[in-house]
Amino acid sequence: MTGDYRRFALTRAGQAIVVVLLAYVFTFLIISVLPGDAITNTLRDPQHGLSEEDIQRIVAFYGLDQPVIVQLLLSLGRFLTGELGFSLQSNLPVSQLVGDALPSTLTLATTALFIAIIFAVAIAYGAQYLPGKWAAIVRSIPSFFLSVPNFVIGLVLIEFFAFRLHSFTTTDPNSPVATLFAAITLAIPVSAPLAEVLIASLDHESRQEYALVARSRGLTEATLFAKHLVKPSALPSVAMVALIVGELLGGSVITETIFGRDGIGTVVQKAVTGEDQPVLQAVVSLSAVVFVAVNLVADLASPLLDPRVKLRETTLKEKVGA
Repeated sequence: MTGDYRRFALTRAGQAIVVVLLAYVFTFLIISVLPGDAITNTLRDPQHGLSEEDIQRIVAFYGLDQPVIVQLLLSLGRFLTGELGFSLQSNLPVSQLVGDALPSTLTLATTALFIAIIFAVAIAYGAQYLPGKWAAIVRSIPSFFLSVPNFVIGLVLIEFFAFRLHSFTTTDPNSPVATLFAAITLAIPVSAPLAEVLIASLDHESRQEYALVARSRGLTEATLFAKHLVKPSALPSVAMVALIVGELLGGSVITETIFGRDGIGTVVQKAVTGEDQPVLQAVVSLSAVVFVAVNLVADLASPLLDPRVKLRETTLKEKVGA
């Protein structure tokens, strides 16, 4: 299985690299055909104070006077070497702008993911073991979470906890308490699909023979859940966590705006307003890298989490050999 897993990992890694490169090319072409001239609208803006020599140097660096295909090759080559270019607005390195904003967004997204997992596990456990109508009510919670827009959740939390209970202040959006409520705002809708997948997996596993045998031996439901049901139910949940990373990244932009946090959302907003193409290209490309990397990790972890994945691969090879 070691050799098979190695080939499997190399194949998935190769596919991930291709996806990232295609995402970069697609983003570059989309940004290139957008209306507006970055040279006229940005570089020659008197507010930026760029001389004609500075403008020509930037034009030569990005190949803005060359055909689109040449610009693409130059941009892709720099991206592969880790060179993200310079902002057309501030003339600062894009890596510096993104690097300064990234910690705030990563803190928010990581905290939100942790809270979403807690919400999802709690909902799934309640749906599985609460009696009668309470279990039915808990099973409806994910649908309710999905029906409420992200910005509405944020505004309600700010109104209630900031303005009425004074648990945090909107003038200090990066404080631990403010970060917690921002993460809850992001976690609530994200936890819904994760909870639904976990509920379905637990429903399936709880009907298996090993679960019935464990109950007949007097195992408590809590012990059965923790020791026997969680691990086999984790495989589809891990895949779902990888998929919701994109929602976390997108939702972070909205949540940061609502709570007034300085993060990637602020960088994107300024880049869109100022038609700062290098910054937009870098943010979208790095988001694609993060999304693909997380999904790659989930793919590589799947055969390790569930031995039945290995059995299915072995059975398939036996069928081919037959």
